[in-house]
Amino acid sequence: MRIFDTHAHYSDKRFDEDRCEVLTKLRASGVELVADVACDLRSVEKTLELLDRYDFMYGVFGMHPHYAEYMTNELLDGLKKLLARRKAVALGEIGLDYYYDFSPREKQIEWFDRQLSLAAELNKPVILHIRDAMGDCLDVLRAHAGEIKTVGGIMHCFSGSVESARECLDLGLMLGFGGSLTFKNNRRGVETAAFAPHDRIVFETDCPYLAPVPHRGERNDSTMIPLVAEKYASITGMTAEEACEEAFVNGCRVFGIGVR
Repeated sequence: MRIFDTHAHYSDKRFDEDRCEVLTKLRASGVELVADVACDLRSVEKTLELLDRYDFMYGVFGMHPHYAEYMTNELLDGLKKLLARRKAVALGEIGLDYYYDFSPREKQIEWFDRQLSLAAELNKPVILHIRDAMGDCLDVLRAHAGEIKTVGGIMHCFSGSVESARECLDLGLMLGFGGSLTFKNNRRGVETAAFAPHDRIVFETDCPYLAPVPHRGERNDSTMIPLVAEKYASITGMTAEEACEEAFVNGCRVFGIGVR
């Protein structure tokens, strides 16, 4: 079973005490590739250190909607330099979060739009964080439809309806499934997993968050992805091994990483 965790946060402080130990055990558990997401451009040093230290780790850089009010033109220029690095594979996670509303919605929309334009300029795929904002998200994405179909990307932790999934897929995006797929009340996630073509899905953790059942509430890491794959397999009729392999190849394709 080959595993590609397309969305992790190993730079998070919850890994400070045993980060090296956790990352060292990944390869023995079938985790061959990890994309570490640095989503606050004011502090990307830990992610950069991880990319230098571990050959199987790649970087994703962008300004999360939570921090949109702190975004500046200078940080945007810095983002352009980060994305020029050899192991930087995507721009993200960016988008809209109306659940927490940590940043004013107009600022979220402004910097979502501008970062999408930068992704198109640099020909980088995007990782999208959308929570309770699918309507406004789709409005912004439609305005960038041609660009997104060119660069591609992933709807991280997709939680929308089948109808929203259809439009995202039509835009050329992949759907990311993680621990929330295993949650008992996630009916829409199950419906979307059943609907989505197998060549348009990836597996992710969002670790240290969103650990799958039966570890819900614990610290998540990439070794728990097989639990997500088992749930996805039970929905689609695939085996967990087939699902992981499909998601692995899809992740490599969207990020432009040669399949090993």
